[in-house]
Order: sequence, then structure tokens, then C-alpha cells
Amino acid sequence: MSAVEELNDDEKHLASLGYTQELSRSWSGFSNFAISFSIISILAGCFTSFGLGWNNGGPAAIAWGWPIVSAFILIIGFCMSELVSAYPTSGGIYWWAAKLGGPKAGYYTGWLNLIGLIAIVASVAYGCATFLDLTLQTFSKSWMDSYSLQRVFLLFLGILAVAALVNIFSSHLLAVINNISVWWHVFGAAAVVLILIVVPDHHATFGEVFARTINNSGLFGTATHGAGFLIFVLPIAAILTQYTITGYDASAHLSEETKSAANAAAKGIWQSIFYSAIGGWILLLTFLFAVKDADAVSAGGGAVYGIFTQALNSPWVGIVLLISTAGQFFCSMACMTSSSRMLFAFSRDRAVPGWQAWSKLNKNRVPANGVVLSAVIAALITAPALVEVKIPINGVDTPTPVAFFAVVSIGVVGLYLAFSVPIYYRWKAGASFKVGSWNLGGKYRWMNPVAIIEIILTSIVALFPTSPGGVPWNDGFEWKYVNYTPLLVGGVLILLWVYWHASVKKWFTGPINQVQAAASVVP
Repeated sequence: MSAVEELNDDEKHLASLGYTQELSRSWSGFSNFAISFSIISILAGCFTSFGLGWNNGGPAAIAWGWPIVSAFILIIGFCMSELVSAYPTSGGIYWWAAKLGGPKAGYYTGWLNLIGLIAIVASVAYGCATFLDLTLQTFSKSWMDSYSLQRVFLLFLGILAVAALVNIFSSHLLAVINNISVWWHVFGAAAVVLILIVVPDHHATFGEVFARTINNSGLFGTATHGAGFLIFVLPIAAILTQYTITGYDASAHLSEETKSAANAAAKGIWQSIFYSAIGGWILLLTFLFAVKDADAVSAGGGAVYGIFTQALNSPWVGIVLLISTAGQFFCSMACMTSSSRMLFAFSRDRAVPGWQAWSKLNKNRVPANGVVLSAVIAALITAPALVEVKIPINGVDTPTPVAFFAVVSIGVVGLYLAFSVPIYYRWKAGASFKVGSWNLGGKYRWMNPVAIIEIILTSIVALFPTSPGGVPWNDGFEWKYVNYTPLLVGGVLILLWVYWHASVKKWFTGPINQVQAAASVVP
């Protein structure tokens, strides 16, 4: 019997795509679903980016916007599930784009995907640090009383370091942690919902939740009507949903480590979106119904912490914060896994400078160097968070995490633009596309263009300034207020364009066919 005949179905499928089985295929279908569910993490996004929805539309924007935007994201997920079933490789989105659209499409898609994934690592870990600091303040009187940007940043660096170490030492341990994370998110979110329903002595009315609008953006005054509010303020609330429900491409990046990947990874993508959308909406509604004083929440920058301190006494606040913080830590580790696997796959195909180091596996068959690089870049792009920013809200200078919101936007733009490229080329391929075991049938004809349009619109919104001080032609303009997403993403794309024409196009041919390369050296 030949070596090829001894391969199992997953290895044969991978070999047909040009790769040998290097990573350890030890993940179950549930573990594959678990990592995407953990990265989406309603205990992270719903808590940390709540202010984006509150300040740019208020309760009504969150209550109605979440299910509407979630439905569009699920369509994007279905499109990606079909692609991963056909091409279950660690390169995921990049590989699909290169296969369907050629090396240039793959090159730009890979870099957008990598930028987005590392930005998600940064934003989740920074959010975790913020909530860890709040949790320690709530439970420990000996902890610092006042908020400190420097202290939170040090906690952020510590979380990145711990997440990197866990990632480096065991792929199997990560799978176990992600399995635990699923149940933590399920029962933890349920516990938060139950606490916010039972403990508070006051709940908002349906009108206050589903009809109240707020404009704390500083744009167009405090107007909650008119073209300016509808076109430039309200759409920013969609980033709450778009940011929270992202990172589900992890199921693709971990497909080479998943058993029965063609089916399991496809289900992992759409099921993680579906269940997160339902759970996230329930969670957000309990936040909104727990509001006692909307003006006080606004004075706190729209942070969900302000709702908890209104509705609950200190011990209950601490429990809710602890549940969220642990969920965010699980999410940080899963995000690190996804970004390092993408970096590994992209480097394996020689597309990243220093690719030899980033594609190297340690004795545990983990790309340890890639994990470290992901953590370092995540820290660097979040460094502007050390600059204190206070924005006037209702006449009060309110600390606002502009840098955090910028990193959130970078993640959204990078990831979703990367998603759109292979979806477009799959749509263009039509019936010639060779589908996998999980496919959309003829539904791709309308799902693909809907997904692309939604991604383009949301990516444009993510470039909007989040405060009037970040608008260049305003009198109070300062760089510390700027949403630097267009600068970072645009700057990287310009550099990539220069690098492509100066060098890359001369030697980059897309994904490397390891199987053919190996066969060519066999005597």
C-alpha cells in the first residue's frame, strides 16, 4: 500500500489542495465550533463596545440594530461556510481568494485578514484588561481607586503574554480551554441575564428600550433626527454588532487541525454566528432594561459598567464583571490562536517577510514565533491608548477610549474586506465552482451579492470619526481624537501596493503546492 493510500479522508482532501498534514489534527467538530464561538464572545463584544451603540443611537439603535445586522452577518457566514467546505485549509480566506482570483487577490486578502485578526487580538485583550481592572476595584479595597491608563495598559500586556504562553505550549490544551469557554459563555451569559432580571428593583419600559434615541457623538449637536444623524451617526451603532460577531473565520484557520473538516468547519462558522446572535440580543436587552438613569450612563461615556452600578449593589456588580472578564480572557486566547494560524499559513506560502521564522513549528507543532509576533504587533497598534482622551458629553468631559474604538474598527475593516474578496470570486465563478459537502445550492446567487454590499457599507462606516475632535476641518481638531483606522489600513495598503509592484509580483505565485514539491524530490 502506498503512502497516499494510507492517508485518511481529511489528509487526502488536504493533499488535493496541495498541502501535507503538518499540524496536529486533534480538534473535534465541537472544538472547531467552540473557537469561533469563543472569539465572537458575547461576553466580550457586548460589554466592551456597548458604548458605540449607546452613544450613536442609544437603546433603540441597539435593540433594533443587533438582530438586523446579525441577519446580514449570518448570510456572510453561510457564504464562508460553503467556501471552507470546498477548501478546508489553515490559510482560509487568503487561500480561497488566491484559488479563485489569482495570486494578487490572495496577497491583498491575506494581508487584510492578518491585519484584522491581530487588531481583534489587541481589542479583545485591551477590553479584558479594562474589565479586569474594574473587577479588581470592585472586589478589593486595596486595589487602586482611580482609573489609570498606564495600569490598564500593563494589564493588557500581561494578558497578551499569558495568552501567548498558553498558545505556545499545547494545541490540545487550547482545544480543552475552548470547550470550557463555550460553556462559560453559555452559562455565564445566562447568569448575567438572570441577575439583571431578578436583582434590580427597577426596569426600563419597552418604550425606553425600543424607542429612545441618543446622540452623544458630538456630531450635529445632540440631534436624534435628520439626515446627518441618520447617515453619519446612527450607522456607527452597527459596529457594535459587526465587531462582536466577527472572528468566526477561526473555524477555517483551524480546519487543518479539525477532524472531518469539510463539514465540521462549515458548521462551525454559521452555527457560531447563529447562537451568538441570539444570545447577544438577549444579553443586550437585559442591559437596556436595567437602565435607571440614561443621562448618567451617557455621563459615563456610554459604558455598560454605568448600568451595572445603577442596577446592582457592589457584590453583584463584581460577579457580573468577573463573568465577563473571564469570558474575554478565553476570547483573547482563541483570537491569538486564530491570528497565529493565519500568519503560519500565509508565511508557509512565502508571503510574509521573514516567513521562515513565522512558519516554523515548535516541538508541540505550534507556530510559536508567529504567536509571539502577533502579540507584539497587537501591543504596538494599541499603544495610542496610553494617551488620555476626554470628550464633552452633555457638558461634562468624559474619558473616552478612542484608541480602543479605532482598534475595533481596524479589526472590522480588515476582516470583513478580506471576507468579501473570496465571496465575490465565488459568486463570479457561478456553477463552475466545485462545491464541498456543505453548500448553498443555488442560493449563492443572491447571498453572495448581499454579503458583499453589507461588507462595503459597514467598512465605510468603520472609517467614520467617533468624535467631532477627530474631524480635520473642525476647530477643536486634535490627533488624539482621530479614528486612525483609515491611516493604518490605508497606509498598509499603500505599502503593500508598492511592495507588490516593486518585488512581490515577480516571485509570488500564491499558495505553495507542498505535495508536488515533495514529489519532485522523491528519487
